[in-house]
Amino acid sequence: MTATAAVPTSDVDPFSHEVLEDPLPMHEQLREAGPVVYLSRYDTYAFARYEEVRAALVDWQDFSSAAGVGHANFRYEEPWRPPSLLLEADPPRHDAPRRVLTKVLGPRALRRLREDWSADAEALVDAVLAEGTTFDAAPALAGAFPLRVFPDAVGIPADGRENLLPYGDHAFNAFGPANDLVAKGAPRVAELSAWVASRCAREALGDDGFGAQIWAAADRGEITPAMAPLVVRSLLTAGVDTTVHGISAVLHAFATHPEQWQRLRAEPGLARVAFDEAVRWESPVQTFFRTATGDVEVGGVVVPDGRKILMFLASANRDPRRWADPDVFDLSRDPSGHVGFGFGIHQCVGQHVARLEAETLLTALAARVERIEPAGPPRRHHNNTLRAWASIPVRVTPV
Repeated sequence: MTATAAVPTSDVDPFSHEVLEDPLPMHEQLREAGPVVYLSRYDTYAFARYEEVRAALVDWQDFSSAAGVGHANFRYEEPWRPPSLLLEADPPRHDAPRRVLTKVLGPRALRRLREDWSADAEALVDAVLAEGTTFDAAPALAGAFPLRVFPDAVGIPADGRENLLPYGDHAFNAFGPANDLVAKGAPRVAELSAWVASRCAREALGDDGFGAQIWAAADRGEITPAMAPLVVRSLLTAGVDTTVHGISAVLHAFATHPEQWQRLRAEPGLARVAFDEAVRWESPVQTFFRTATGDVEVGGVVVPDGRKILMFLASANRDPRRWADPDVFDLSRDPSGHVGFGFGIHQCVGQHVARLEAETLLTALAARVERIEPAGPPRRHHNNTLRAWASIPVRVTPV
């Protein structure tokens, strides 16, 4: 009997536009089908429950990232770009770059950035409100703020920053199968990849940003000079789109949950809780793949050696086995433990940077806006990996 004979099977396409528009019904179906479900369309095993997803994220020995965290299996397929030293590598290759980036993005860096980012957030919110009380929060706030502050912190020049979002969009699409979303980005891959690579070079970076600190670590021998540009690239790939969509998620949540907005205004210290709850509730990063390093038994099912596992982070974050009223956005909840930033050694190394961006923007907005409400239907942006908003029309009542 094969491993797939004893496992529930589904022919659902997680990357279809119908599912990308609203993945929640599929998540529930997969969770209820069992701890492991075989996705026949992609010859892949799915984990959709919290317990199995979290366990797989932690167990890098059995569930490897080195064969790619997307649909492509690097055991047999050539990656479209040099693999990420953070996301697509396991120990020991993963360890030195991770240590360097953890230090670069540590508490000292965030303390240094907080004051400047708070001022930047206030200036942006003031500028948006000066233009009117009805606007699209997706580009005006969620898109604008990370592109305003994060590249500065990395140390890349202002010229060409409009390339960051389409590059990241394609990179996250490329974690999925070779569908129309991947084809849409293909014509610009060479151009965008070359631009990003050029910005990761030592001479292209400012003297005191994250990028320069990564190159300084190479000078000290903590990583090799060949590793340095790839570590910088990981910031530019994973540090922009994900934060943009995380901030979009929390802004949409507040626009549709006015009572929670009033709670934040009464307790501005809840800004970080609000962001984490939005990351749990909306899960900007919906999925990641792993590869079984041997025959691995999960929930009574054997996942064969070398097979891909699709972990539904978003489904885990709404698993009623783990969360009470999981479909409710609620600032009284403790959202810690969500897997929206991953878990284990591959957990998002920049998550505290993203939290600081969201916190400073929400704090500035809450001090200036009494009410925020929808001003029209929001519109999704489809991506094979990311849950994103293209448009969030809002109407605000200034204080």
